[in-house]
Amino acid sequence: MKPYRWLVAMLVVAVLGVIGAQWLAQQEQSGLGQVIVRTGGYDYSTTLPRAMLLLVLAWLALGFLWSLLRLPFRAWGRYRERQGRARLIEGLRALQGGHWLRAERLLAGAVDDPEVGAIAAAAAVRAADGRGDEAAAQAWLTALAARDPAAHAMLSAERLLERGLPVDAINALDVATAQPLPPRGLLLRVRALQAIGRAGEAYGLLGALRQQAALPEADLARLEMELATGSLREAADANLLAEYWEAMPKPLRTEPVVVAAYAERAAALRWDEAALRHLEQALDARWDESLADLYGRLAIGHVDSRRASAQRWLQAHPASPALLVTLARLARKQGQWLQAQDFLHRALAQGAGADAWEEMGAGFAAAGDEALARRAYANALHAARGEAAEELPGRDLREKIYDRAVVEDRDEHGIPRLKE
Repeated sequence: MKPYRWLVAMLVVAVLGVIGAQWLAQQEQSGLGQVIVRTGGYDYSTTLPRAMLLLVLAWLALGFLWSLLRLPFRAWGRYRERQGRARLIEGLRALQGGHWLRAERLLAGAVDDPEVGAIAAAAAVRAADGRGDEAAAQAWLTALAARDPAAHAMLSAERLLERGLPVDAINALDVATAQPLPPRGLLLRVRALQAIGRAGEAYGLLGALRQQAALPEADLARLEMELATGSLREAADANLLAEYWEAMPKPLRTEPVVVAAYAERAAALRWDEAALRHLEQALDARWDESLADLYGRLAIGHVDSRRASAQRWLQAHPASPALLVTLARLARKQGQWLQAQDFLHRALAQGAGADAWEEMGAGFAAAGDEALARRAYANALHAARGEAAEELPGRDLREKIYDRAVVEDRDEHGIPRLKE
């Protein structure tokens, strides 16, 4: 393709030369536009078009001469650029292989390149970190700051986060001259804010992270879940808690960990009605064992209404260990220890673990039966370790059969559900 272009260009120049020569001949014949130059006692006379052409040719000749003079320097510059890029490539390859000293030495030769110097300096910081030379790392960071302030800010923030200094990382990002921050900088800010207990502020940056595709969708969903639960747990008052909750998308507000975070924080802020309402709505919409357990563990009142709701759920989930332990807790709070024992035995028969044994021990201790309390607490420890529990005395065969027997759980099509 290039030879064809050169051929066309030469033909165009030839045509323009012929046309120009004819035009100059016509101008000479007309005798118009004479230019006279006097120097050294001599007069030089020519036509105006020819004088202009001579000036253009002289300018082109000077330009060609200047290019020839610069040619060695340009060749040397291109050679240095090629050498710098070759050192950068070899340095990055050595860095990837863990040859820290060799990588740093090669990258040092590419730092002066104006185009790849910032990349080389950032990689040299990693090489210095790899061999544990903090002084060299700081020197390369200083070199990076002069070439790319934004890259310097992000790399400094990343190193500070790795060292457990999130506040310093945020300060490093604040001095970045490139605003808004690129996706990596935004992600670093989110991680730093999350580390210092400002998940609510970090949650507000999720939109920008999603828009810039800073993370894969699955990782972004996990991060959103973490920030959502963190912001709810950090809410300073009920109004802020409600604001965070309403700002979340509806699918997120049905996730058990998010609902649990909201309910626990609402209970801690003495907003009992809100905690119970959202827990009950979540359990009615989608059953979850962890929420059923939390429903009985929350340190709030409304014991009678909670017991009634739990009894209603028991009809649909008769083999739920968490729900049976919750019913035992609520029954014990109502002073009905014998019923609480029945619920706990049923829970243990359905697969409950250390929580049920611990509740059993607390109940026996409150009833003054220290021997059974000690045995129950010991079983809680065994269950937590994955060891076999020791059976409590006083439970006959009929009661054991009753504990294991549950109403068959069927779906809306009448098909029995398998126990998870």
